[in-house]
Amino acid sequence: MAWFFSESVTLPCHTITGEDANHITASLRMKAGEQLTICDNNGIQHNCTIEHAEKGLVSVRVNESYPCMNEPQTFVTLYQALAKGDKMEFIIQKAVELGVKRIVPVLTDRCVSRPDEKSMKKKLERWNKIALQAAQQSRRGEVPAVMPLQTLSEAAKNAGKTAVVCYELGGKPLGVHIQKRTDEVSLFIGSEGGFEKYEIDEILKNGGACATLGNRILRAETAPIAALSVIMYLTDNLGSVNDNKRSDNGNAINGGDWHFTP
Repeated sequence: MAWFFSESVTLPCHTITGEDANHITASLRMKAGEQLTICDNNGIQHNCTIEHAEKGLVSVRVNESYPCMNEPQTFVTLYQALAKGDKMEFIIQKAVELGVKRIVPVLTDRCVSRPDEKSMKKKLERWNKIALQAAQQSRRGEVPAVMPLQTLSEAAKNAGKTAVVCYELGGKPLGVHIQKRTDEVSLFIGSEGGFEKYEIDEILKNGGACATLGNRILRAETAPIAALSVIMYLTDNLGSVNDNKRSDNGNAINGGDWHFTP
């Protein structure tokens, strides 16, 4: 089923305009009678039927609405040191698919990519569009934001609780730092050259801890995928867990009883 996001959804009928409407009619070639889903800013999933579709305008009827059960219960922020080329695009796409809630690009000492302010603005626009597309593809309940660039010092100070940095020169397994009930994780991943020792010290000084992803050295674009996969497993956020279950008619089971049927 096609998946879209909207700031709000009007019940029981809603109108889609602009880029999404053109995508529905021109790219997907959807017509009246076909089904699609819209998630709003409150994380509510609206399953809809198209009533009318033309270029730039699609009218839908909302059949049922309930909290989207596809979001992880653990709030993971990825502090990713800038990777060169198009690696950041790949990292953002896969991080969103895996359930990250927020991505913060970080400028570290060994970053090869060092965009100026104008270039960074364009990159942020591009990265947030990639995040949106990945959220649609993976049927997220919300679109993770790609935040403005931060220095390593800023990121270390802004990181929330359970901050871990994946460090090739040593650390404890992620399972030592993160348990099933951990509700927030700040994950630091380096660029192609890794971190300088003083940068690790900065993260540790602000309450972070070193973690290892094993004996093998992973590429800059592989490390965040591996780490996020492990984190989602450790916090029980893979598959239908954390009460993220629905009955066949869409009602939440043990996950709240909010439900709308017109």
